[in-house]
Amino acid sequence: MRTFAVCRAGVFAQRGSVLLGVLIALAACSKQSAETAAADGFAAAAPPLAAPAGTYLAYEHTATVELDQAKLSARIDALQQACQRGRFGDCAVLKLSRQGGERASAKIQVRLAPKGVEPFIALAGQDGEVAERESHAEDLAQQVADTRLTQARLQREHAQLTAYQQRSDMKVADLLAVSKRLAEIEAAMEQAERDAAQQRRRIDTQRVTVQLETSASQRGRSQIGQAWANFGETLSGSAAFMISAVAALLPIVVTMGLLVWIVSALMRWRRRKR
Repeated sequence: MRTFAVCRAGVFAQRGSVLLGVLIALAACSKQSAETAAADGFAAAAPPLAAPAGTYLAYEHTATVELDQAKLSARIDALQQACQRGRFGDCAVLKLSRQGGERASAKIQVRLAPKGVEPFIALAGQDGEVAERESHAEDLAQQVADTRLTQARLQREHAQLTAYQQRSDMKVADLLAVSKRLAEIEAAMEQAERDAAQQRRRIDTQRVTVQLETSASQRGRSQIGQAWANFGETLSGSAAFMISAVAALLPIVVTMGLLVWIVSALMRWRRRKR
């Protein structure tokens, strides 16, 4: 009886340790899941690539997407419509091209707000593969500073000439010269304003270029099919090359043979004469 009680206590202790191990494992899995979810949430909430405050960086992105050829045309249309309808914010299509045939491809270049860059590229790579991705920025700090200095200089000169133009003792020739110079300054101010707007646009928005191509396996199959399709043309071209080569070499061969025969005949004649 005592032995049975001891065995029973051992069984309960063993079950308790197993249960404790299961609870510890569940707690560890829950902790790992929570950490994974937190990491995913952090990645989803990651801010878009944009110029930090006080900098003048113009970002550009390029992406190459491999896609089934049957989906390529519809995908480039979807990207164009998403941009024109402002699905990812302010967007303008800068360039759009398509290429059909065995090696079909398409290319779209847009300028849009920084927050729309990643969703736009994600749409391009949906049901496909982003084979290549590159991002870089051009520092426009010097250009912005030069434009601001030009604007300030033109504004000061314009104000001085405007005040000088209002003098009552000005001669007609001087008045005409001042008016001409004011017109030149105003034109330069308008150009500087356009330059500043373009720089601001490049900083506030980002240029994205997406190249859509067929997948590598489809390109390989199309190349094999193209090779079979060109089999007859390649064979006839090779035969024509061989015929041309024979026709070009035949006179040389005949001439060389004739020279060899003449030399051999002369040598035999000399041997007989000796």
